[in-house]
Amino acid sequence: MAEMKSPRDLQSLRESIEAVDREILSQIRRRMSLVEEVVGAKLDAAVPFRDPPREELVLQRVRHAAVEHGLDAHEIERLYRVILDMSVAHQRAHVRSLATAPLRVVYQGVEGSYSHLTAQRRYAGTPEGVLLEGCETFHAAAQAVREGTADVALLPIENSTAGSINETYDQLAEGGLTITAEEISRIEHCLVGLPGARFEDLRTVMSHPQALRQCEDFLRGVPWLKPREEFDTAGSARKVREVGDRTVAAIASEAAGRLFGLEVLRRDIQSQAGNSTRFVELSPHPAACPPGVPVKTSLLLIVSHRPGSLAELLSLLSRRGINMTKIESRPIPSTPWQYRFYLDIEGHASVDPVRSALEEAREHTTELRVLGTYPSAMP
Repeated sequence: MAEMKSPRDLQSLRESIEAVDREILSQIRRRMSLVEEVVGAKLDAAVPFRDPPREELVLQRVRHAAVEHGLDAHEIERLYRVILDMSVAHQRAHVRSLATAPLRVVYQGVEGSYSHLTAQRRYAGTPEGVLLEGCETFHAAAQAVREGTADVALLPIENSTAGSINETYDQLAEGGLTITAEEISRIEHCLVGLPGARFEDLRTVMSHPQALRQCEDFLRGVPWLKPREEFDTAGSARKVREVGDRTVAAIASEAAGRLFGLEVLRRDIQSQAGNSTRFVELSPHPAACPPGVPVKTSLLLIVSHRPGSLAELLSLLSRRGINMTKIESRPIPSTPWQYRFYLDIEGHASVDPVRSALEEAREHTTELRVLGTYPSAMP
């Protein structure tokens, strides 16, 4: 007669599951504690508060680990998306509990972009800490400052090779922002591709339009490479990784390539060896300039619609010994074939000779706005 199996103890099994659940909750609590430490490290080092590309790398690792453990990768990914959202919510709550509020800085792009790297260099070590957050567009970054969800935006405004970056000038024209600082950043472009990709097999190269223009000499020498515009340099590197096609590469920083697991196929491919980008810090309110440092004033103006108005204005500045370091024109969308001008001049808007020159300049303009007076970063 066959031996009868003893019935499984359902209550004992349920108690074992409850014990596992308690272990899971304990580990989630431990994860939240580590998240609090991550907040401190991010504030000190000016690392982005939330970066979707970084989260996607976490999810990729989780999917692979799920398969190794014989679990449903799709369901585990769904679970971890909830855990990531919990972690971010916990970070935000922890920041709100701090005695001093960190500086909230936005930039255009993702982690590894030149804007991110410049912001990290500029704001790392800020006493109260820094929350960095990337935005997809220039408008989104500027609007975050206007709406008060960010304290400042750091946006590129001109490049020594490709010239002015019109999106930033257009945001200044919309109003509600003041230039409070500038930063000069050396730009070294790399061609990055998937591991194992061969330079001669490439067919498409992606990047921000500005980066493509800054590498025109290199691109002219590789006619088999078709340029494709994307919203961001580091975002292009991320897309190369996502596409998984060894014939596709990106122009981005070496840091962006490293972040997304790409290899550098060519270094320093910018047309000019001294390729640099000037960034401006945009704030809702002016900031006092430290005494004794060279300062610059940025202006927006529309000259009177009569012959010689612009020439008279520039002559006025010259007569008063005011050095103009830049002039830029942009069309006025609501008035076809009419233009507004942006000027950078040396000196403080509230101190003569600039102060009195601005008063006289109003006679030659229909609009004149001071966009900011700030310490000059130019040599």
